[in-house]
Amino acid sequence: MSISPSEHYDFTPTQDWFSHNIPHWKSLFPHIRTESHYVQGNGARILEIGSWEGRSAVFLANELCKTRALAGASLDPPPAPVPSTPAHQHSEVVCIDHFDLFKSEAGKERYRRINHNLSLTNKKFRIIPEFSVTGLMKLLNEAIVAESQEPVVKQGFDWVYIDGSHRSDDTFLDGELAWRLTRKGGLMIFDDYLWNAEPETSIEHPKRGIDGFLALHQEEYERFSGNEGLGGDAGERKEYQVVLRKTVDMRIGYLLPSNYDPVSCPFATGDSDILTASAFRYGINIGVACDSAYAMPTSVLLSTLIEHTPGRKISIYLLDCGLSELDKTRIRQSIGPSSSRITLNILTLPSDSLTTRLGSAVWAKIDLVKIAPVERILYLDGDVLVRGDVRPLWDIDLEGNPLGAALDVGHPTGHAGFTISSKGAGTSKYFNAGVLLMDLTRHRAEFDQLIAQCLAKKDSKFADQDALNAHFAGRWKEFNLKWNAQGLGTYANYEGPGRHWVDRQSMASPSIVHFTGPVHPSLVEVLNPYVQPYTCKPWGYAGSPGHPYAEEWVAAVGKTCWLEHFEGEWKDLCEKAKKRATEEALEKFQAELES
Repeated sequence: MSISPSEHYDFTPTQDWFSHNIPHWKSLFPHIRTESHYVQGNGARILEIGSWEGRSAVFLANELCKTRALAGASLDPPPAPVPSTPAHQHSEVVCIDHFDLFKSEAGKERYRRINHNLSLTNKKFRIIPEFSVTGLMKLLNEAIVAESQEPVVKQGFDWVYIDGSHRSDDTFLDGELAWRLTRKGGLMIFDDYLWNAEPETSIEHPKRGIDGFLALHQEEYERFSGNEGLGGDAGERKEYQVVLRKTVDMRIGYLLPSNYDPVSCPFATGDSDILTASAFRYGINIGVACDSAYAMPTSVLLSTLIEHTPGRKISIYLLDCGLSELDKTRIRQSIGPSSSRITLNILTLPSDSLTTRLGSAVWAKIDLVKIAPVERILYLDGDVLVRGDVRPLWDIDLEGNPLGAALDVGHPTGHAGFTISSKGAGTSKYFNAGVLLMDLTRHRAEFDQLIAQCLAKKDSKFADQDALNAHFAGRWKEFNLKWNAQGLGTYANYEGPGRHWVDRQSMASPSIVHFTGPVHPSLVEVLNPYVQPYTCKPWGYAGSPGHPYAEEWVAAVGKTCWLEHFEGEWKDLCEKAKKRATEEALEKFQAELES
């Protein structure tokens, strides 16, 4: 649609910097994929930064606010519209422009014209006569306050056009703030990428700011500009406008103070509870460590963790205790490519590590304390299966304690040869070290003492777990056994010292299942009359008989790239392990007879 003076719009004829974009923009309309516009058929919410007299705003109000997105020939047809209010009821055009803060006659005139022009569209519009940073912050603040009454996405936009300052730092900041207001599936357009009034390397040119934005958010969008068939010049970096479609959910990323003045904020209720805690959802740091023997179960752990913990940024810190390149490739493939939500960081084991000194990967969780480049981490053993969202676990307040853990179901008060307190066994609780929420700052402050305790316990029955219990006795936050369910189907149901502390009901539907016991049990362990069914890993030669989640683990490995290995080479290894266990038992039997 061209804009004609006969329609009584009041534009300055010599200041038409927009109309040549109309064919290109029309070709972009079908590519909006937001829930509101594409699925529900509502008119679009539009945000403009730098509107001048409103030429582009009027075009969008007339063309996009009244029309639901239609499928192009090369696109999949949209889902059937959801019956709702009239299609344009949710639409709105919001324009941010400073109009010289009304300090000049020209600024006042532009403000008069844009109000006049948008009023002729009979569409809902709003003009924010401020510089872009304060205007965008106003919209962001309003979105936070409004979240008490409706999802924050309701305050988002389907179409965002950035044509404000030409300075690269201003352009970057406009893009960064506006991105937080852009709905998933919405389009963002940067103008003036090939502006020729200043050198593109100058701070006074927007290109450097746009390039910086593209690099920072590279996993969060699809780039349409420069593609043939979308109205732009063919070829990367050949387009005057950079067009992006957002592929991630909205994230405001901050809260307002409790004394925030809601004056001029139409959604304010005066209730401090509206300051949602959602902005406190910092990323989750996951710590794991494994060698080749545990590469497959660690992949299952990570893939189930990601599957059941949606929406939260997850940074995985994997301490390499002897992985092959094939192991690393399979782990990466099992969890999917790195993205804005999931990152895998493989850490190199230092030559002076405790793992290297003591010759066992069981000590790797201690090495992570020093190596992981974060201050808080959720450590998970490779023999766990995640069945629920771990966000509530991550958000637990440690209340000043160095770590959080669950009670050890098999040994709630410790075990023979290990005393937690000077008062003797049975007086204090003993935790399981398979799932640990760790305040690494506190750990590092006493790291030398922790290492000394590890060296003292290097020959103890449960080695690393005994060392941690000895060092942090009385200084750990106990969390629910749903986060570390051990001994299910076997010893969890037994009675014994300290078992009154075991909340079996909390393990009825666990969020994290811990498969304790050996991978390949010895014949003595299989035949032990005191622990039946016997305890072992579901991927070992004996499986996990009686364990309610063994089959779920097997199903989970089938969703990773390890399935072929599991059903082929690994089965052969299991048969060899079974034969070896039998032969060793027979040798011990013969030796006993001959002694």
